[in-house]
Amino acid sequence: MRVEAIYRYPVKGLSAEALDEVALTAGACLPHDRRFALAQGDAPFDPAHPRFLPKQNFACLMANPRLALIRSVFDPHDHALSLSAPGQEPLLADPTSEAGRRAIAAWLTRFLGPEARGTPVFHEAPGHNFTDQARKGVSIVNLATLHAVEERIGRRIEPLRLRANIYISGPPPWAEREWLGQEIQLGTARLKPFKQTVRCPATMVNPATGQRDIDLPALLAAHWGHRELGIHAEVVEDGRVAVGDGVELLPG
Repeated sequence: MRVEAIYRYPVKGLSAEALDEVALTAGACLPHDRRFALAQGDAPFDPAHPRFLPKQNFACLMANPRLALIRSVFDPHDHALSLSAPGQEPLLADPTSEAGRRAIAAWLTRFLGPEARGTPVFHEAPGHNFTDQARKGVSIVNLATLHAVEERIGRRIEPLRLRANIYISGPPPWAEREWLGQEIQLGTARLKPFKQTVRCPATMVNPATGQRDIDLPALLAAHWGHRELGIHAEVVEDGRVAVGDGVELLPG
């Protein structure tokens, strides 16, 4: 078993950034993963007291499929976020500054158009990640499972629809469902899977076109009786993970 790809998503709902390697820290998400988010104007998010809120409170692919058309790149060293999309002037701004966040919020609000509710606010809350669940972790997809789904439904599924952090190869299809409660070694890091990933309508969105063109949750339910594909794992021991590294299911 081996690591085939690593991705982070600095802005919730926006494009993936491929990584060659990453340093994982116990109890944390991937560095800079879902670090920023655009909260809708009616969202009760307080950056001074950040807490988990369901994705509907933020700009997200489930509700705003056109977000897939935005190309975003974050440079954590220079504190620079670049955004580009059809019909909009590109933007380069500092998402860690108040002025930069205002500029980013205005740009994204214009792009959302009538899908923007109230006055959206672009947020960073140090120590908080805008993930789809309260518990911090790393999302993992077994590519053999994805290929089994493709074979059953008769069409290709772009892996980035699943917006996972780490894609692995080697285990048989659906083997990862038996890993909950055990530990796995990825590179020099150790993780403990704790949850199946329940797929939502965000996976209906084609990442290249921004169109809903396949109802993956419904297909999973029809063919397998559940809507799960992939797992979430908590990092329990610091370490580095690189593309090509081995993946091992640990004893016990």
